[in-house]
Amino acid sequence: MTTETVAGAKLVVDALVARGVDKIFTLSGGHITPLYQYLEDTDVTLFDTRHEQAALFMAEAWGKMTRQPGVAMVTAGPGFTNALTGVASAYFSNTPLVVIAGCVGLDHKEKLDLQDMSQAPVIDPMVKRSFVCLKPERAAEYVDLAFRTATSGRPGPVYLEFPVDVLNAQVNPTDIRKPVTEIDSRPVDAVNAIKMMEWLGEARKPVIIAGSGVWHAHAEDALVEFAEKAGVPVFTSLSGRGTISDAHPLCFESALAIRPGGAFAAYIETDLVILLGTRIGLYYIFGDVFNPEARMVQVDIMPEEMGRNRSIDLPIVSDAGAFLKECCRIMDAGDGGAGLQKQFQEWITTLNAADETGKAQAVPNWESDADPIHPLRLAREVDAFMDREDDFVVADGGDTTTWIGMTRTIRKPGFYLDYGIYGSLGVGLPYALAAKLRYPDKRVCLLTGDGSVGFNFMEFENAIRKNLPLVVVISNDLGWGMIRHSQELRIGHAIEDGTFIGQVAYHKLVEAVGGLGFLVEKAADIRPALEAAFASGKTCCINVMTDPTTISPGSIALANLGGYKAT
Repeated sequence: MTTETVAGAKLVVDALVARGVDKIFTLSGGHITPLYQYLEDTDVTLFDTRHEQAALFMAEAWGKMTRQPGVAMVTAGPGFTNALTGVASAYFSNTPLVVIAGCVGLDHKEKLDLQDMSQAPVIDPMVKRSFVCLKPERAAEYVDLAFRTATSGRPGPVYLEFPVDVLNAQVNPTDIRKPVTEIDSRPVDAVNAIKMMEWLGEARKPVIIAGSGVWHAHAEDALVEFAEKAGVPVFTSLSGRGTISDAHPLCFESALAIRPGGAFAAYIETDLVILLGTRIGLYYIFGDVFNPEARMVQVDIMPEEMGRNRSIDLPIVSDAGAFLKECCRIMDAGDGGAGLQKQFQEWITTLNAADETGKAQAVPNWESDADPIHPLRLAREVDAFMDREDDFVVADGGDTTTWIGMTRTIRKPGFYLDYGIYGSLGVGLPYALAAKLRYPDKRVCLLTGDGSVGFNFMEFENAIRKNLPLVVVISNDLGWGMIRHSQELRIGHAIEDGTFIGQVAYHKLVEAVGGLGFLVEKAADIRPALEAAFASGKTCCINVMTDPTTISPGSIALANLGGYKAT
């Protein structure tokens, strides 16, 4: 009796389908053709991009939005190396991601075969783990291993490699291993939760900074409940933006000290900082922005994260959601938080006044009628137009991301994306495509710089071809504004070679590939262009000429970075 064999590639595909994967972001290549072959007749959508970098950024965005691993698939050699920036970005943003790559067959290693290179050692520092499957009968086991690793503990990217002859190899069904393990672990340090609540009772000016850990823990409801019970002010960061709405009376919006509002005043006066699923880095001037006398509490799923850049008085290794629920339980066992609410009323009043004062200073630029257009006016127009709770805004570019980060009102978590701490330009179009793919009935707007839009410009064509209408607003300051301005501040002048692009008719380029284009040179014309673009139902480019002399706080920070100081 003959036993029918199974190809290694089919085992991979079956394992992906069993995991519920329905989207794979990819660019085709010979070394992954066996996977394409078996994916063809499944319900999995292969979303092809014009560059592997875009595929990885789309997968990263998918992981950020869904809180499940985004999946990207690339071919060997240059396909693999083109993907590395997106992998590094996911690593810095703690985004669950599984990167599947093909490679040269085992029998052709070190023979100078097409696109042969040693891939795993290259990517190792950028991922939680890298796995190379050398036995086809273990293919499903490796898929399970990759997904478990990507989602357990602190999420992150995982690399999974299959030599092409392993994918093509035929396996006897009796030799196949198909383990599947789902992990949903929510550890909580109940003892230190009690101590933290004691410290909160001793505080007069506490602040919570809620970061990506809150979002990935599905803890947005628990955060709102805790804030309301305790009456504590909350600032939000990165993927934590929107986990408590900016419109909530206890939310003081973005944790960025450069944002107009109350953050800076809060940080220099606070006596208790509760870092909830966020890390101390550049955004907090490496910890120096906080009152040096303040007690520091850090709640994180990763013990080794505790104490980066600043001593932590109370490190708490916990899932953010489980920790917040435990703190709410402690309050419910007492007075329900009524005493804390009364205790912090004066502090909330102080922060409201600081918030009002900080925003008043930005109003002249937000409402500026200057010609050329002030980029903060452009950011304000986008924010005001995208006023629905589920309007999706994506940011890209150096100064441009700074301007919208100082302006965007976020009412719902998971509906804003930018490049985060890794700072990789070029994320905009891929992120926006992923957002439109996930939310086809929602309005998606990308605000990007003229430099950054060039990285993955052909994804405009992809959006048009696949009927995923995006509205892309370009803040066109004629070049690499953040670098230009930081050079002016650092060395007294900009080095024109490398910082100046000039006037490019990006709107005409988009029209050439089938989209709709607008040129805007007056602030009063921004909103009409947005209205027309969204009404068209097409992929549109609004090319807005903004003031090339305006210097953002981001440019100032870049000029002052220690690594750039002259010797």
